[in-house]
Amino acid sequence: MAASVSTTTFGDVTRSLLNVGSSSISVQNTGFLGKSVQKLRSRAREPKIYPHKFKVVAEVDEKKQTDKDRWQGLTTDISDDQQDITRGKGMVDTLFQAPVGAGTHHAVLSSYDYLSAGLRQYQFDNNVNGYYIAPAFMDKLAVHVAKNFMNIPNINVPLILGIWGGKGQGKSFQCELVFAKMGINPIMMSAGELESGNAGEPAKLIRQRYREAADRIAKGKMCVLFINDLDAGAGRFGGATQYTVNNQMVNATLMNIADNPTNVQLPGMYNKQENPRVPIIATGNDFSTLYAPLIRDGRMEKFYWAPTREDRIGVCSGIFRTDNVPIDHVVELVDTFPGQSIDFFGAVRARVYDDEVRKWIVNVGVENMGSKLVNSREKLPQFEQPKITVAKLIEYGNMLVQEQQNVKMIQLSPKYLNEAALGDANQ
Repeated sequence: MAASVSTTTFGDVTRSLLNVGSSSISVQNTGFLGKSVQKLRSRAREPKIYPHKFKVVAEVDEKKQTDKDRWQGLTTDISDDQQDITRGKGMVDTLFQAPVGAGTHHAVLSSYDYLSAGLRQYQFDNNVNGYYIAPAFMDKLAVHVAKNFMNIPNINVPLILGIWGGKGQGKSFQCELVFAKMGINPIMMSAGELESGNAGEPAKLIRQRYREAADRIAKGKMCVLFINDLDAGAGRFGGATQYTVNNQMVNATLMNIADNPTNVQLPGMYNKQENPRVPIIATGNDFSTLYAPLIRDGRMEKFYWAPTREDRIGVCSGIFRTDNVPIDHVVELVDTFPGQSIDFFGAVRARVYDDEVRKWIVNVGVENMGSKLVNSREKLPQFEQPKITVAKLIEYGNMLVQEQQNVKMIQLSPKYLNEAALGDANQ
């Protein structure tokens, strides 16, 4: 089969379009090829060549595909799209990759190793075995979390649960016990994160932590946003604190999230897709210092935590559970100090080891403490568990009460200007 040659002229340029056959090539006489060239025939079988359909295929590098590539398990992918920039690793052609160390295919932060600074994980013995959870506390917290995950028609469920009460009553620890019981790893925030030198940063951080908790819920893990000491970071204590822009924006952000819990956007990012609803648990000592519209009933459900005698006995039994203190002695200790907070009894227990530590200091020497405790090849000192009696506990408790009374009764600021000693020592 012979192929024909047609000549196309564009201005002064004459080009020949060659139609190549499968068996032979035939070229007629042209002025461009010269008079000596009359006919060219080739019986070699050559593949067909189609113009304008060139395809460049890069060599496949099997070494790029690693066991950690997310593309191998898209159906079970749990990576964070916002953090993992290596999702295309192993799928990008070498032709389009930058040199080593200069391209974006080298991850700065990968979701393989990503762990949120706000995610609370329970690695210690906090599975409620041996620890006491107050029934009223667990009832309030469990019902609030359950209602926020349910779809109850014609019911306005408050997003925020505010747990407030006296200092040292175990609000945060009781919350952690309930979370451990329910299998929740909360996203944590503290009062120190609610203020910043940059205006707007705390409000942005609240939105980021909220969306992070929403991502965990979207992946099938129950999660809540837990804010410790909300009043200390966003409240006003008379004239002692200055009301800043960040205080105002934190209150306004929480109000906005409570009103639109499924549409929480980050600054500069507006996504039409709704995020899951995330319950917010906030603790504090005095919620009257917060902005009044924030704590209204439609936005925040309030729970005043005042442990009863049975609650105090139950919590203290968990404090002394490893010391083999009989329950009768725990009851006697609680009844001896009825007005003290729960953490008072933890401080009493810590005082028991003072004698053991004092003996170790005498044996080692005060001048050698640094070499024994810091950067030492030897193990840190370990003490045998001292025998704890109710008499010793009451004795240490009275010492702590005396220190409390000194703080209350002795006003240092007016005293130190006039006297060299405190209290009744000058009389």
